[in-house]
Amino acid sequence: MPKILLPTLETTLDFGCLLGKHLPPSSTLLLMGNLGAGKTSLVQGIGRGLGIKESIVSPTFTLINEYLDGRIPLYHLDLYRLESSQINSLYPEIYWEGVEVEPGITAIEWSQLLSIKPASYIKIELSGSLNARQAELEFHGKIPDLKFMQNFAFV
Repeated sequence: MPKILLPTLETTLDFGCLLGKHLPPSSTLLLMGNLGAGKTSLVQGIGRGLGIKESIVSPTFTLINEYLDGRIPLYHLDLYRLESSQINSLYPEIYWEGVEVEPGITAIEWSQLLSIKPASYIKIELSGSLNARQAELEFHGKIPDLKFMQNFAFV
């Protein structure tokens, strides 16, 4: 599993921006990490890469934020406060399946709480502190070409 060094907030945003610029529709990112690990910052970078002008904020209380004005839609889910039955009633699969909504990038914070997962996804586990973060990547199923990541420092 590759690990990418993200030594600053700006590096985290830049990595997210690259994901936003290059990931195709129907990409799902399962985000994990402690509070303050940089999950929302990464999604803010994704929004920047998609060209979304609206401020990207954590959906801790709204649960799902949809940003539709970028290159492709961004669906940002936060499962932090939820039980499994509550998560299932959100029907998160409609976002990664892209049947009932326009296919886009689905980013799910606290994804370890999901009882079901998509067939293909990139798990990104963030660890460390603001000035010493790293992202561990794990790929499942059909994954898009990720050559655009080659300029990042891998551990």
